[in-house]
Amino acid sequence: MHPCPRRLHFRPNRPGGATPGVASQAGAAGDSVKAVVTQLFDAMRKSDSALIQACFAPGALLQSLDEKKEPVTVVTDPISQFAHIISALPVGAADERPRIDAVRVDGNLATVWAPYQFYYKGTLHHCGVDSFQLIRSGGVWKIQYIIDTEHRCP
Repeated sequence: MHPCPRRLHFRPNRPGGATPGVASQAGAAGDSVKAVVTQLFDAMRKSDSALIQACFAPGALLQSLDEKKEPVTVVTDPISQFAHIISALPVGAADERPRIDAVRVDGNLATVWAPYQFYYKGTLHHCGVDSFQLIRSGGVWKIQYIIDTEHRCP
């Protein structure tokens, strides 16, 4: 346990009411985090299994909400299976276009919130939100966890 109670770290007079370093984007670290997310989507468009897997930390999780019926469930897919499925598609067939709305960084932990549109072979297929958790180990950012939603586009 940290020797200092959490409430002592809260600074309401600072923008965002938090300690420095928990700000949106967080400078160069935020740019590095965004680069990993962008690399994942580039790898998907290239149908490159090795490049997809290189974006993830060992033991990473890939999950999706299944909202087709109640109760909502969570489906987990192995990263290797996801990479294999994408690599079997023609180059350019899987084109996920995220809009990165928020990046938060605190030391070696980062969060990304990214609404997206997914195009399959050039046709808008579905929309949703990707929520990423990334870790920095050895100075390198890797995706540790993704959970997403999927629905018809408005």
